[in-house]
Order: sequence, then C-alpha cells, then structure tokens
Amino acid sequence: MAISLYDVSVRSFLQTLGAVAHFLEKGRVHCEANGISLATLVETRVHEDMLPFRFQVVSVCHHTAGALAGVKAGEFHPPGAMEPLDYAGLQALVADAKAALEALTPDEVNAYEGKDVVFKLGERAMPFTAEGFLQSFSTPNLHFHASMTYAILRATGVPLGKRDYMGALRMKMA
Repeated sequence: MAISLYDVSVRSFLQTLGAVAHFLEKGRVHCEANGISLATLVETRVHEDMLPFRFQVVSVCHHTAGALAGVKAGEFHPPGAMEPLDYAGLQALVADAKAALEALTPDEVNAYEGKDVVFKLGERAMPFTAEGFLQSFSTPNLHFHASMTYAILRATGVPLGKRDYMGALRMKMA
C-alpha cells in the first residue's frame, strides 16, 4: 500500500498536535500546582534571541492546519500579527487546529498532490508542489516549534519525557 499525502500530512500532524495538546495540559497542571505563572511562561524563551513560547505554539498550529489551508489556497505566508494569547488561548488554538485537520477528508487532501504552492515572505517567493511543501517545509517547521514548546516546558520543570513528545503511536492492530 502506498502512503498518501493525507497520511504524511494530516495523520502525522494530528499525532504531533495531540502530543502538544497533552504536554500543554501537563504544563498547565504543573504550573498551577507549583505556583508558576502561566503568564510568565507564555513569554519564556529558550534563548533571548528566540521568539517566546506563545509564538512556538502558534507556529505549531500554523504549520499544521495553516499549512493545509495554504496548500488549498496555493499560497502560504508566515503567521500574521495576532493578539497575544494567554495559556488557555494557546490551548484553544491547538484544539482548533486539531478540529480543522479532523474535518479534512483523505480524498480532499490527496487531490492536492502535484498542486503548486508558493511560500511568500515579503518580496521573496519560494515555489513548491504540495507534497514538497508539506514534507520539506511545514513538517520540519512543525517539529522545530513543537520541540521548542516541549523544551520550554521541560526547562520550567514540567515532568515530560520522550513518550509525551511522540504522541499517540499508530501501531499495527492485531
């Protein structure tokens, strides 16, 4: 059986979004139990020259549901200006991205194969096919930003492990 565009995008994105939702919840519980400010956490950075936690979570959503919306439109842009979200708002954003992906059908996504997609950054335009964009641009970006979200939570003391990051595995059923 061939792997479809739906499998390598939507199914994989849902696995990572599910993991992010899980470790965001573990982070909320840990912070509330230990008197750690969620408002401060949302502004925490891995390094001073990196964007904060809230941007990392927004980017996770942008490179999943937003990436597929960009493929559908034929054009993808960096996330636009957003009102700063609090921790609960970030959790809701992840839930919304998950719901948007769950609403997509395999036939709809598989029909994007070979479609032209342009990533636009200011005056710069980078041409892709849908599968090239999703596999070589959005997927690595998704994992980078999910990793940064995880790293900030770990640095804050949230008890997370590799299994939390991996999410729900798609194991063979007997």
